Amino acid sequence: MVARPVTTLPLVPDVDDGATAPPPNGSRLPRWVVPAIVLFWLGFLATILARFLWSRLDSLTLLIVVSLFVAFAVEPGVNILVRRGWRRGRATALVLFGVLFAVLAFLGAMGTLVGTQVADLLNNVEEYIVDGVDFLNDTFGTEIDADEVIEAYRDPDGAVQTFIRSQQDEAFRLSVAAVNVLFQLLTVLLFSFYLVADGPKLRRAICRRLRPERQAQVLQAWELAITKTGGYLYSRALLALLSAFFHWIVFQSLGIPAPIALAIWVGFVSQFLPVVGTYLAGVLPVVVTLLESPGKALIVVIFIVVYQQIENYLFAPRITARTLELHPAIAFGAALGGAAVLGPVGAILALPAVAMVQAITSEWGARHEVVESHLTAVPPKPEPRRRRTTPVE
Repeated sequence: MVARPVTTLPLVPDVDDGATAPPPNGSRLPRWVVPAIVLFWLGFLATILARFLWSRLDSLTLLIVVSLFVAFAVEPGVNILVRRGWRRGRATALVLFGVLFAVLAFLGAMGTLVGTQVADLLNNVEEYIVDGVDFLNDTFGTEIDADEVIEAYRDPDGAVQTFIRSQQDEAFRLSVAAVNVLFQLLTVLLFSFYLVADGPKLRRAICRRLRPERQAQVLQAWELAITKTGGYLYSRALLALLSAFFHWIVFQSLGIPAPIALAIWVGFVSQFLPVVGTYLAGVLPVVVTLLESPGKALIVVIFIVVYQQIENYLFAPRITARTLELHPAIAFGAALGGAAVLGPVGAILALPAVAMVQAITSEWGARHEVVESHLTAVPPKPEPRRRRTTPVE
């Protein structure tokens, strides 16, 4: 007989009715899923909280940023007074009060100019209408009737009078806005005072958290930011004073209304708004002068253009020789970017910010020799001509 092989079946353990078999390996959740879900929701809630806090604190953050740049700007002057024996608090207060006086003088001059021009326009509006109509008829050959224009202006239901009545309610809003601006200005001065007066204490508190080699880097960057930012703003302020002085002489000699206010406006705007600042600043005096005499307005345009060239080739190189000079394209791009982020304040703050960044990046990093190429060839500056001296016999 042939023995048949005996087949043994695998033993299957008994499964209780209430027990559940373990799930296969593919259906088990990875360990990172639950922590990832928790982190996602925590990040989502943190983002909502950050947006809520920013919506409430954005104005305060902007004031702190402005105060930081004001502190960088005034600290070189404060350090000079401290080296001469002044207490740091008194020196800071003196410099900040000087800045406050300059800002209030500028705002007062511009407010006086605007108020004077508006009052003059309202008192002599019919005369200006006749002069404007005569100018259009003589220049372009039109046949506009000045009496009809004056009658349309006097019409109580007309568009002009309706617009004037609608603007009367804006006086209260402008007053509230002026008070708000004054409060923000005082807040900036207060923050700036503490940042400068307690500057050494603040820097010591920061350096205590860092290693010695990192402390040296932080202090070097801080000093560089103060020196370059302050120097840049001081050079701009000095160029603004020169521009205002020479424009005041011309405006005063031409008999232009409010010559001091217009000169301060041209000096400030032309120096702190790059590239296009000179032309934007010149629009206001040209328009004010054009109402009185087109010939005088032409003289103002010619002087603004000529002075810009004199400043570019004579004043600016000497004043900014020891400070940081920004390339016009970089300054213009920085002003546009700052205006897009923070509005007019950002356009002004962008210039010292870029100056500070350029100063820091110019000091750090390795330097290498440039490969000679026609693409990198820079023509040498022309040497100044020497005067010929005749020999003494």
